[in-house]
Amino acid sequence: METFVQQILNGLVLGSMYALVALGYTMVYGVLNLINFAHGDVLMIGAMVGLSILQLLEHYFPGLPGFVQLAVAILGAIPVAMLVNVLIERIAYRRLRNAPRLAPLITAIGVSILLQTFVMAMPWWGRSPLPFPQLLSSDPIMLGGAMISQTQVLLLVLAALAMVGLVLLVERTKMGRAMRAVAENPRVAGLMGVDSNSVIVATFAIGAALAAVAGVMWGANYASITFTMGVLPGLKAFCAAVLGGIGNIYGAMIGGLLLGIIEALGAGYIGDLTGGFLGSHYQDIFAFVVLILVLTLRPSGIMGERVADRA
Repeated sequence: METFVQQILNGLVLGSMYALVALGYTMVYGVLNLINFAHGDVLMIGAMVGLSILQLLEHYFPGLPGFVQLAVAILGAIPVAMLVNVLIERIAYRRLRNAPRLAPLITAIGVSILLQTFVMAMPWWGRSPLPFPQLLSSDPIMLGGAMISQTQVLLLVLAALAMVGLVLLVERTKMGRAMRAVAENPRVAGLMGVDSNSVIVATFAIGAALAAVAGVMWGANYASITFTMGVLPGLKAFCAAVLGGIGNIYGAMIGGLLLGIIEALGAGYIGDLTGGFLGSHYQDIFAFVVLILVLTLRPSGIMGERVADRA
C-alpha cells in the first residue's frame, strides 16, 4: 500500500507538469485546429531562462531564500517564453492558417528543431546537461507512508493555481469569451467585432506561460536540464491532450493527471507484471500505448471534442 500511495503521488506530480503543457496544445488546437509540436521546446526555453536567472541571482544577490529565487526564476521565464511563442505564431504559423494541414505540422517540427539548435549553439547553455540548483529543503514530507518533497508540493500548488486561473480566464473574462467565439467559428466571431489575431496571440502567450512554469519546475524537480528536454514531455503532453479530448481545457487537465498516474503506476509495477523482463526505465511506453488505445477506441478522448467542425 505504501508503494501504491507513493506512485500515486509521483503520478500526480508528473501529471501536473504534463497537464500544464497539454493545456497549451489544446488551447492552440481549439482556436486554430493546429498541433504546435514546438510547444515542448517552449518548456525547454522556460527551463533554460529560469536557470540563467538563478545563476545571475546567485552571482549578484547571494543568500536569497530558495522560494524567492524560484519565484523570480518563474516570473522571469514566463515573459521570455511568451515572447518566443508569440514570435513562432507570427513568423511560422500565421501565413499558413489557410494552408493544407500538413504544412503547419511540418513547420512546427522545423521550429522545434530550430529552437533546440539555437539553445545548443548558445555558449552559456550548450549541448551538455546542465545541473539545476536545489533551492528548497530536501527533507521529505511524509504522507500516508509515502514521501513528497517541498519542490513537488510547490509544483502541485502552482499547477493547481495555474489551472484554476486558466479556467476563470476562459469562463469569466471578455478575452475568454473571445477565445471561445473564435474556437467556435472565427468568421462569425470576426463579424461580431472579435479581433481573431489578438485572440490567437493571447492563446499562444498563455500556453507559453504555463509551459514556462512547467519547465522551471521540471528542472527544480529533476535537478538537470538539457536542450532536448522538451521533446519527450511535449510528446507525452500531446498524448495527454488526446486522452482528455484535444480542444477541451478540462480534458487536458484530466488527461495530464491520468497519464502521469498511469505512467507512475506502470513504472512501479511493470517489473512484477512482466516477471522482471521489463524494468521501470520502460515507463515511457505507457504514454504511447495510451495514445494508441485512445485513438483506436475513443478518438474524441474522455471529454470529447468541444470545438465545432469548420466549413
